[in-house]
Amino acid sequence: MNRRTPAVPLLALLLALALLGTGCTGGVEGTPGAAGLRDPYFPGLGNGGYDVTHYGLKLDIGPAADGPRAPAADRLRGTATITARATQDLSAFHLDLAGLDVESATVEGRPAAVNRAGKELTIRPAAAVEDRLRKGRTFTTVVRYSGSPQAITDADGAEEGWLRTADGAVALGEPTGSMAWFPGNHHPSDKAAYDIEVTVPEPLTAVSNGEPVSRRTADGRTTYHWRTTEPMASYLATVAVGRFTTRQSRTPDGIRLFTAVDPEAAARGGSALTEVLDEIPAVLKWSAEKFGPYPFTSAGAIVERTGDSSYALETQNRPVFPGPPDTALLVHELAHQWFGNSVTPRTWRDMWLNEGFATYAEWLWAADHDGVPIGESFDEAYADDANWAFPPADPPTAADLFDAPVYGRGAMVVHRIRLALDDDRAFFALVRGWTKAHRHKNAATEDFTAYVEKATGRDLTELWDAWLYGGSRPPKEG
Repeated sequence: MNRRTPAVPLLALLLALALLGTGCTGGVEGTPGAAGLRDPYFPGLGNGGYDVTHYGLKLDIGPAADGPRAPAADRLRGTATITARATQDLSAFHLDLAGLDVESATVEGRPAAVNRAGKELTIRPAAAVEDRLRKGRTFTTVVRYSGSPQAITDADGAEEGWLRTADGAVALGEPTGSMAWFPGNHHPSDKAAYDIEVTVPEPLTAVSNGEPVSRRTADGRTTYHWRTTEPMASYLATVAVGRFTTRQSRTPDGIRLFTAVDPEAAARGGSALTEVLDEIPAVLKWSAEKFGPYPFTSAGAIVERTGDSSYALETQNRPVFPGPPDTALLVHELAHQWFGNSVTPRTWRDMWLNEGFATYAEWLWAADHDGVPIGESFDEAYADDANWAFPPADPPTAADLFDAPVYGRGAMVVHRIRLALDDDRAFFALVRGWTKAHRHKNAATEDFTAYVEKATGRDLTELWDAWLYGGSRPPKEG
């Protein structure tokens, strides 16, 4: 990725250098928020000292140069209005931002000093606003930035961040890519509401999370306003820009549906794609019976061209698919709306709670609709050596977060709980109780195991040791 020196106003730069050189905090009492949250795999990700409650993002997207072959979404000019609550007395705080140039920043409307070190943006507010930075108070910072957003390469070699497509771009954030297109507290433990306004040249469409609020066109450019009122982790935020065919409807339960399909993907998928997308209401209803009420007010899908990304992602409210999905993949990504999106991992070590349950949802669907018994899916996963490379609750490195044990062995853990209970009604009541107790919250593996034991009144230490944390393949019986 191309790292460029940010454009910072001279006065702010001189002030930041002076503050850093003297240790002065400009008269603001308190201490700087931490530059990272010590995640087991991404220790520098996220920021301490505050909790974001709302992101207001205004993005102007277009080509970096004139001409018919200029990339349609190569340039971004953004304004991020971030509302947060201080969790300590702050003298300064950090934001995660990769690659883009910062033009200015304010805190409570006053110019703030800005310092940039790699992906860390340090904001030092003026002394006049120190009361708003005290513990428990709410404050607002506005960051104006611009540049050519880039893709970020994961530890496993996959690309995330800002991915250019044939006619636009798609932003995918798991696990660290959201910092490629807006500044923020980019750790899953800090969830917030979002308003995202995206301005694009006609005839492009901009699709994001939540529900469409407004659309206005002037001088050949259209602004799309999307709103997410339920808390969302930043890695689940998305913007997709392209020549989409869109469709809106509602489920019988009143959930608002919005789908956006790239014309090339539509041509490739044909009637089969239409049939899969038409299954969304049925999948949501079936999932609600298994997992509890749908946790959001809208749903849908974004279908890109094959190859626009190398994976599907459960972006909140409407997953992104790289080409026409099949029903199993649709079921998996919609299950994530409960497991991952509503109940969000506390750290990236807790990923198996997302993927294990979503994979188990595939097994449940296959049993109910395709005549494949759960035991057969379990046996197939059990026989797969790839699922035993490491314990699902303890991937060795960041490069292993998306490997087979997190998915297949994670699903086996869920099924072993079901077998231990030996009562399907009790098992699904347990699952629905879990999604209700942690709705729109964060949860760790320890929260889950404690919840299961309390709800069942059983000591399941042997199950956790063998299936969740064990280093070898345990016997199926016993």
